[in-house]
Amino acid sequence: MAWEKAVGLVVTMATKATLITLNNGKKIPVLGFGTWQVFENEFDSYALWWTKMFLFSQFLCNSVSSSYCRKSEPGVVKKAVEDAIDAGYRHIDGAHIYGNEKEVGAGIRNKIAEGIVKREDLFITSKNTLADLGLDYLDLYLIHWPFAFRDNGGQFPMKDGKADVLDVDVTETWKGMEECVKLGFAKSIGISNFNSEQIKKVVNSATIKPVTNQVECHPYLNQKKLREFCKQHNIVITAYSPLGNPGSKFNAPGTPNILQDTKLNELAKKHGKSVAQIILRYLIDIGTVPIPKSVTKTRIEENINVFDFKLSPEELAYVDSIDRNLRTCAFDTVKGLPNYPFAIDY
Repeated sequence: MAWEKAVGLVVTMATKATLITLNNGKKIPVLGFGTWQVFENEFDSYALWWTKMFLFSQFLCNSVSSSYCRKSEPGVVKKAVEDAIDAGYRHIDGAHIYGNEKEVGAGIRNKIAEGIVKREDLFITSKNTLADLGLDYLDLYLIHWPFAFRDNGGQFPMKDGKADVLDVDVTETWKGMEECVKLGFAKSIGISNFNSEQIKKVVNSATIKPVTNQVECHPYLNQKKLREFCKQHNIVITAYSPLGNPGSKFNAPGTPNILQDTKLNELAKKHGKSVAQIILRYLIDIGTVPIPKSVTKTRIEENINVFDFKLSPEELAYVDSIDRNLRTCAFDTVKGLPNYPFAIDY
């Protein structure tokens, strides 16, 4: 396809993956393994408070799905990462806020120690820390959101029923991101949940351009305008929540389950694939990098087995037609506050 020629598609058969070239010449696998919504151990008192606040205010929707409301047995996250690497994933996406980076890092280090992969074979994305991962550098470091919380010891401080955010110019934050590259802590830097105006602000001030914008993207929110805008700036879209967070207890009542969509099920039957595989193939074919999450080995393996078929232009248009502009991660308690990203069309 045209986008593949534009970004330079490379096939790596040994890992069941393909790579695309970022605007700085680095390569990123077009399918990643997401690690959010998988908590690694007991809640501390703040995490418990945070969960209650989200239940009350629907604060972050899909970022605190039912997985945040229960314990994962120790080792579950590590095992999921190990299974993902064994299945052929070489792109692992994490963040400090997911609360599981120690186990993510342990899984990565175990597979390196076993000789299954080398560190240079992997593409590791995060939004905060090297220490918990136990790594010397990140392949991609992201600003998780375009707004800044007040630093008062909590991850999501609240004030008068709203998130307590500061009116910090994101270009100042970006200077710090660029310094991380210069110091060797990150090979590439990017953004997440930024709208077109916020992207322009960063690009116009940057000496090192963002290589990716990680946003919610799935057939019910296909982000066509934002994708086209990012393509103009040679910024790759990474798609979080690629399967639309089906069944999340934080979805609004009546939120449709994308995996039950009639058109997607028709395509799945036609290709002999699961609906999840159809969605992931669609997202790859339109030029995004989906990062599905699972702790179930069979699903982890299923999600990466999407490189033996493609959707036709007619089928891609068919999937395009089911877009509903359905955002499951709207961060409602930041609405009306400085730098809220979803106040404009894209």
